[in-house]
Amino acid sequence: MFRYRNSLIALIMVFSIVMATGCTPAVVTPVVEEPAAETPEVAATEAAPATEAPVFAPGTTITYIASQNWVLDSEMELAKKFEAETGVHVDFQIIPSDQYFNVLETKLEAGGEGIDIFGGQSGKTDIKLQLNVEKNAVPLTDEEWVKRMNPLSVEQISLDGVTYGLTIWDTIGGSWVIVYNKTIFAENGISVPKTYAEFAAACQTLQDAVIIPVYEPFADGWHHVLWFLEMGPVYEAATPGLADALNINKATFSGNPTMLTALTELKEMYDKGYFGDDALSNEFANTEAAMAEGKYAMTVNRFGLPSQIHTAFPDVDEDNFGYFLIPLADNQIWNVNPAAPSKFIYSGSKNIEAAKAYFEFLTRPENLQFMLDNEAQFTMLNFDGVKAELTADQQAFIDTYTEQGTVYQTAVNYVNPQWMDVGQVLTALLTGAVTPEDVLAEIDQRRTDMAVSAGDEAWK
Repeated sequence: MFRYRNSLIALIMVFSIVMATGCTPAVVTPVVEEPAAETPEVAATEAAPATEAPVFAPGTTITYIASQNWVLDSEMELAKKFEAETGVHVDFQIIPSDQYFNVLETKLEAGGEGIDIFGGQSGKTDIKLQLNVEKNAVPLTDEEWVKRMNPLSVEQISLDGVTYGLTIWDTIGGSWVIVYNKTIFAENGISVPKTYAEFAAACQTLQDAVIIPVYEPFADGWHHVLWFLEMGPVYEAATPGLADALNINKATFSGNPTMLTALTELKEMYDKGYFGDDALSNEFANTEAAMAEGKYAMTVNRFGLPSQIHTAFPDVDEDNFGYFLIPLADNQIWNVNPAAPSKFIYSGSKNIEAAKAYFEFLTRPENLQFMLDNEAQFTMLNFDGVKAELTADQQAFIDTYTEQGTVYQTAVNYVNPQWMDVGQVLTALLTGAVTPEDVLAEIDQRRTDMAVSAGDEAWK
């Protein structure tokens, strides 16, 4: 077996990651709304429920455990307002991302003591194999807010027609793309690349100008996996029907020429120093500072990064940054992931009704708008009735990349649960310990192990 092969199901984390169907979402072109004259206040007195609010015992607390970066500041603010309205306190227990799923699994196996709400990535395979929602989560199909959640998100949080979770995330604007410094590009005569060759040439020009081309935070263990699995649309375009064939065990990752090309190009970037000398120790949390400083020209991130940079460093203008697709294997298809970090009510909770009330509170239109307006990383939300305000650069990206495809951690079964394992073997690839062929073979083996364990008929 391989040196870097790990446990049967690697318990993982990732911003917007799933696998269930091989379908391609319809093109989504958000409407740019005129900004409201004033951000609406979110107060307990304004957002009265449509029906009489339930009454809970004094001192009721619901405990919510989640991975790092899944509970946003805006939600914590809303939780305070929820407590003011209902008397129910939300106790957030945030676990480091590299430990979270081990902690969650241990707690659930021990009977879920002290858990009312738990976080997890949506996606049919994830919620079935990793979270076992049919046993561990409360069905939420009949909740009113389900009808307002984006159907693609609902699909990835449901099994056999039963909805088990709540996803509040920017699943379209949350796509992982290359965010680049427009000033640095202009000063060095660089145009937005459309092929890998053009991208590599741009990186070399930047390196020659003593600018590190790409900020890549390898240290977190998950981020560099985006370069490979987010390329699902180009793999599918090169071999139509590949995701479906993989899901019925009629194809493999091994030997796929487009995947081998992407891995070879990624290693070339590392070998040529396009990630800089500190890539293996770079951390995701330092992205805003690294990009604001101008030491780096590009990074893989989401639509909201320029706003986050401006918020943290007001002297750096938001419109100093633009967007283009990751061009490995000459990709020009917008990589969309219709799922994201989600919330589930534990089936053994003693506070199920209080947890449902919390979900109802979060999904009120005015509270969703509050989250969108107060989260720099979000440009849109996956709910009806929320007004998105896009910048000129965001709209330009949407207008440029009209073809969309589903990322492979979503489109292909048994991929997302091994995200951190893929991160380890990719690091081994870049540092010369394994080959691109080894990377694909390891992914296939772990998929087989998971499928057999799950009793998947296609692997019998």
